[in-house]
Amino acid sequence: MVTGGTLISGKVKAGTGPLQPKVSYETKILEKIQVTVPSVVSVGETFSVGIRMMTQPFFTDWVPVWERHGTTVNGPFNKSSRGILFMDNVLPAWEGQITISGDRGLNGLKTLSFNEKDPLYKSRAIRKLDGFSFSEPGTGYIKIRDEETGIEAISNPVRIEAQAVKERLFWGNLHCHSIFGDGIRLPEDIYWFAKNETFLDIFALTDHTEALTEAQWQYFKYVAKDYNNDHSFVTFLGGEWTSPQYGHRNFIYPTDDGPIIRSSAPYENTLEKLYDKARKNQALIIVNHTASPGHTTKWENGHDPELERLVEVYAIGGVNEMPAAESGVGETRAKMGEVKGSHVIDGLRKGLRLGMVGTGDDHDGRPGDSLHHLQTEPESYKFILGPGLMGVWAEELTRKSVFDALWNRRVYGTTNNRTILKFSVNGKPMGSEIKIKRGKVKIHIDAASNLLIQEVDLIGAEGVVKNFKPIKTTFTMDFEESLQQGTRWFYVRLKMGTDDLAWSSPVWMDVE
Repeated sequence: MVTGGTLISGKVKAGTGPLQPKVSYETKILEKIQVTVPSVVSVGETFSVGIRMMTQPFFTDWVPVWERHGTTVNGPFNKSSRGILFMDNVLPAWEGQITISGDRGLNGLKTLSFNEKDPLYKSRAIRKLDGFSFSEPGTGYIKIRDEETGIEAISNPVRIEAQAVKERLFWGNLHCHSIFGDGIRLPEDIYWFAKNETFLDIFALTDHTEALTEAQWQYFKYVAKDYNNDHSFVTFLGGEWTSPQYGHRNFIYPTDDGPIIRSSAPYENTLEKLYDKARKNQALIIVNHTASPGHTTKWENGHDPELERLVEVYAIGGVNEMPAAESGVGETRAKMGEVKGSHVIDGLRKGLRLGMVGTGDDHDGRPGDSLHHLQTEPESYKFILGPGLMGVWAEELTRKSVFDALWNRRVYGTTNNRTILKFSVNGKPMGSEIKIKRGKVKIHIDAASNLLIQEVDLIGAEGVVKNFKPIKTTFTMDFEESLQQGTRWFYVRLKMGTDDLAWSSPVWMDVE
């Protein structure tokens, strides 16, 4: 095994021509391990563990592919009109051995050798292993270690329930682009990546619909339908309505069918017309990258509370929650050139009732693990950040259950970390609207992460109402707040350093 040296043979730079220098796989070394597990299970329930053995990201070559079996990382559609090229960060071939351990009475495989190819992943160093379970309730973790190098990784946290699970936490991305819009890779490759490489539970390919023909829209329908598999991987048909005047909105349909909606069509070019068509087809609408220059959301332009239920609090463009100076999130996640008055908190202060989701807005064909920020062209991509992720609290992993959870705003956003977050007021969970008598309300916050939770903020219209500094990986707190007559709302923000954050959806209180 190579323990040092150059990771890529030669200097590979994006945009230097139609073909890139071939990558010398022999110089790749293991630098990082990523472990993904379900967020909620019951004692004794079997589950799968996803493992990726990772190296420094590199641009891939491409060759003609005449037969398609699964997916490819070197296809001819891996360069976009923007100059984006596909990057990989998984070892192309690796034959090492790992050990698997955990707490809470973990049962399952203890060691695994990568010297045998996997039919799904071939020689790539990715595995999805079945047959694990915990025998004790609590918050558990799984550790993967490469014994030769000593490199190890801790999984995202798992809540292990003593009784049968009534509500589970699933992870997804509802904003992604392909070669048919202004991204790269084919839809099949992108869905495959979301399901089998980053182990998402929920996914929607939402290209700019103005770039799609009716025939291409039919193709999008087929791919979304083909990949949808209740209790395994839930997909949604949707698109991005892209208006220079009114901002960008994603629409998501609850079934396999629904019409394409384009801001370029005269009968669909205003918010009112978008809402009308969405209502007729039972679509859900998500407001995108609200405070971004050039495609800004002006809250005064319109809003339909029956349809527009969610807002993108974070994506590759940065944090939309509130101005960086107010939130203190730091330069690593702050939006470049943010437009004041168009942040999520401005919409909430105007009375809009929007749940918060994290998304990718991926254009590099890597939902759940975007590497946009490493692209060398175009020049503007030096301002792109890492992707976001959406947590969904739902009864089960079915399209109906997940869509209902989205509509009910039982969702939250993160900067691509799978931190568990629960938030309730008087026992009513995030996304709820409740009527209460003035006086004291009971607030419950519960969080667990594989990162140190440094700060927990309870936020209302006036800003930070309460601040805690746990400096540990778990946090549970119950406390009371006094409310006077009127309409109030609270949400929770977690800070795991300046790089990783999470935001719950609010709870709205109409106080009598």
